[in-house]
Amino acid sequence: PSPALFQVAALERQIFDFLGYQWAPILANFLHIMAVILGIFGTIQYRSRYLMMYAVWLVLWVGWNAFIICFYLEVGRLSQDRDFIMTFNTSLHRSWWMENGPGCLVTPVLNSKLAPEDHHVITVSGCLLDYQYIEVVSSATQIFLALFGFVYACYVSKVFLEEEDSFDFIGGFDSYGYQAPQKTSHLQLQPLYT
Repeated sequence: PSPALFQVAALERQIFDFLGYQWAPILANFLHIMAVILGIFGTIQYRSRYLMMYAVWLVLWVGWNAFIICFYLEVGRLSQDRDFIMTFNTSLHRSWWMENGPGCLVTPVLNSKLAPEDHHVITVSGCLLDYQYIEVVSSATQIFLALFGFVYACYVSKVFLEEEDSFDFIGGFDSYGYQAPQKTSHLQLQPLYT
């Protein structure tokens, strides 16, 4: 995949997390977008350190996306109904896909005692694919891209380091058979008498 695919995938995640007021993923996506830019810059400028930093970030990114998968599938003690980790416990917002998934029909529940004063209760039905699975597929795609990017970053970084090691800094161009032109006697400067 091209670097543009990595950027498009990160921007897609950022947009839908913004729409759902998911603050933790917004922050993680922003850092990921910066890391992708850093990785592209490292590739263009032949900077292996930037690529190594990008590779380290990708390991963290895989961990974050694995956590998101576990969160939406409610693995272990994680619960979407109880934990508002994605919003830093600042609001009751959920994934944007919960109400806007393919085929979803949203019906407001009027006069519900369950909702705080400034919120409303809804029921969602008829979804072709539940929002949890959309989030899981999105995170799984990010993991796949990150694994590919990690291999790419490690390989290109290795190539850059090998090229740096093969250059003879002390001898200059001598090891490549380059010989500076020799001065001939007719080109030497002679003192001028007036």
